[in-house]
Amino acid sequence: MQWLAIDFGTSNSAAALPYPGGVYRIPLEPGADTLPTAVFFPTDRGAMRIGRSAAEALITGEDGRYMRALKSVLGLPLLHESRLIAGRRRTLADVITAYLAELRSRAEAATGLTLRRALSGRPVHFHTADPGKDALAESDLRTCYLAAGFDEVRFLAEPEAAALASHRAGPGLGLIVDIGGGTSDFSLFRSSGGQPEILASHGIRLGGTDFDSSVSLTHAMPHLGLGGQLRREMGPGLLPVPRAPYVDLATWAKIPFLYTPETRRMAAGMQRLAEDPQAMGRLRAVIERELGHALAFAVERAKIEANGSAARGRLVLDEIGLAAEISAPGLEAALSGHRDELRLAATETVALAGADPAQVTEIILVGGSSLMGMVRAEMQALFPKASLRSAEAFTAVVDGLAIAAGEKTVA
Repeated sequence: MQWLAIDFGTSNSAAALPYPGGVYRIPLEPGADTLPTAVFFPTDRGAMRIGRSAAEALITGEDGRYMRALKSVLGLPLLHESRLIAGRRRTLADVITAYLAELRSRAEAATGLTLRRALSGRPVHFHTADPGKDALAESDLRTCYLAAGFDEVRFLAEPEAAALASHRAGPGLGLIVDIGGGTSDFSLFRSSGGQPEILASHGIRLGGTDFDSSVSLTHAMPHLGLGGQLRREMGPGLLPVPRAPYVDLATWAKIPFLYTPETRRMAAGMQRLAEDPQAMGRLRAVIERELGHALAFAVERAKIEANGSAARGRLVLDEIGLAAEISAPGLEAALSGHRDELRLAATETVALAGADPAQVTEIILVGGSSLMGMVRAEMQALFPKASLRSAEAFTAVVDGLAIAAGEKTVA
């Protein structure tokens, strides 16, 4: 029976099959090699939508619950908490299962095959420096695959899969730098017999959604009252605005759970006591009008623009009167702490192999967030003798998984 290669990502997913001499990427949506890892449950209990259709439902203002960054809750108690979603109590494990089941169904429809065995990518570590959570996260994902109709599932580390698809034979060492939506993974390899020989792999729980969160907290949330002060209910003096609701609002996976009566009451009370009621009114509007994802998309767009050739991003959400700019230096400042984390993780990968940075002759950038300028700059600074090459940012992992799926050792 055929193995289906699946790259289940934080932001995007993909599926592929091996064939003699190549890889077939399955079009899970018309004209697309990837499928956004997002779902939308209509309030009227209509059929769940996934991918671009889910985003379109959100953008057009349909009533329902939009969810993204589902992978980030694997290994956490939040995965199994029952929530009322579009009139039904569901867990996030149920949502991931439904997404994987729909992905399998689309792959079968596109290929005419019965697909019951999955070779899935996984980050080197779902959780940084926590083997217990890491093992639980893989177990959680395996359970979701099996519940989605697969009879068997195996896993391969994502940067090792990317090495299969992206390496070039030659002297020296190569380093895969795979910066995805939720994790950053590294594999050091050398070519041996025309194949990459993995010398060491390492990873941390840091990715594009964390970049978005940092940019949001630094550049968007101050316009919603973060950093301000509240008058005391009784007596003189001021209190700092609590940070916790802003952190949740800046976290993709937590946004859907903010729209509760308790949170609405909290936002109203904070506006009443705020020294800057106009800014706090924006927070209240986001909560009451359920605009958290619209704000997150606005931050993501501004981040991408500031990282691009214009070196300036427009942070705009008309519904709450938010209009600001993010400069390239401002983006760099927001992400500076993450630069340090990436540096340490890449350095640790090379050290795990007992190698020297001077031996690295090629850096291969993979994953959508590897397109951030700070990633390229940091890797070039760490490995000055290495050339930098961008692989297929969004499909290198699934291509490598399909190559592995075609090998006898896997199948």
